[in-house]
Amino acid sequence: MLKIEHYPLSRVPQTQRLSLLSVAIVHMGMLTALDQFMLGAVLGNSMAVLDAFIAIFIGSLIFGIVTVGLGFAGMREGLSGSLLARWCGFGRIGSVLIGFVVAVSLLGWFGIQNAIFAHSLNFASGDKLGFSRAAALSGILLTTLVTFGFKALRFTARIAVPLFIFLIAYISTSVLSSGTDQYLHEIIKLPHSGEKLSISAGITIVVGGAIVASLMTPDLTRYTKSGKHVFGITLLTIIAGEFVINGLAILIAKALNTADVVTIMSQVAGGTGLMVVVFSTLRVNDLNLYSSSLGIINAIEGITGKKLSYPPTTIAIGMLGTLLSILGILERFVDFLTVLGVVFPPILGIMLVDYYILRSHRQVLGNSLKKGTLPHETPTIGWAAIIACLIGSIIGLRTDWGVPAINSLLLASVAYGVFKLICKRF
Repeated sequence: MLKIEHYPLSRVPQTQRLSLLSVAIVHMGMLTALDQFMLGAVLGNSMAVLDAFIAIFIGSLIFGIVTVGLGFAGMREGLSGSLLARWCGFGRIGSVLIGFVVAVSLLGWFGIQNAIFAHSLNFASGDKLGFSRAAALSGILLTTLVTFGFKALRFTARIAVPLFIFLIAYISTSVLSSGTDQYLHEIIKLPHSGEKLSISAGITIVVGGAIVASLMTPDLTRYTKSGKHVFGITLLTIIAGEFVINGLAILIAKALNTADVVTIMSQVAGGTGLMVVVFSTLRVNDLNLYSSSLGIINAIEGITGKKLSYPPTTIAIGMLGTLLSILGILERFVDFLTVLGVVFPPILGIMLVDYYILRSHRQVLGNSLKKGTLPHETPTIGWAAIIACLIGSIIGLRTDWGVPAINSLLLASVAYGVFKLICKRF
């Protein structure tokens, strides 16, 4: 059984490598959750069907290239993403900062998922609770569960995935199979009813919805046996998460004329659909809160040397995430994905440029790989990587031309390469 928390600060030995399927199931789980269905529903409600699938295709292509590249490095070195970043431009403190950025993004996901949970509770109560009160209740409940490690979370995690997949299959069958191909053809021709998204904006939010999984890919592929396995895992994840889950959500949102997940689930599956939404948000949010808490603790310790206690840190982060829900982060879902789709690609691009093109520490990594240890030399902080990330992210967010996700990725990668060449020369 795959345990991604094993070997946190060491290489995964060849004797512990697993089959393609063992790793692929875990990796696919990152993109076959409720958040991907939400993303597909937004695309379907804001774009023409053809434009939405173009956005998925190009966004998946970007995701696939960076994921295979980083995943192969993780497989070859047997290192997690955070460790790999130390010798791929960012240094020890730079890799800690990456962990902090990931933790903050997971906090945002916690707020969004908690808002979905709250809408479900409020809908089930006949709007008697009110959204703010429901969000406070659901946030406090989940924070308590994660903080004190109740076993109920393990139970929900086991049943949430199969229930969610079954529900998507049921809704797809109910909504899309009206007996004729003509009905599906009519759905495809329906205009969008939500706020219009351009193809470039759609590509960026598709990247934003999956890009954190790219950064986490080495955590999983360090257990794989070959580059073919890395490619197969990435391909299966794209097919399952982007084209199946997102694709079905696009068509369902078109047919029902809404991007609201709670409305979709309750309208088609009633109370059962709402229960599955609740289980799915529990399953995803316990990981979001747990990982975010650990990320913040590790970042603070890495920068200041002070170790925070887990329970109060989790409670504080849970309350902050709950506040984000109450303040309306769900209403900013597209903006949130856009930020992720612009901020994370520069990190990945810089790591790939350093590992495959500049090869700054490949010799050090190669020598230590033969011994099965970590390199003795660890750069403290990679200023060139951090500055290039800031340049790529700012320009990607502030410019209107092209595709923001591609802009930030390419600009940061080129800037990093130029900085390193200048430093090497002078």
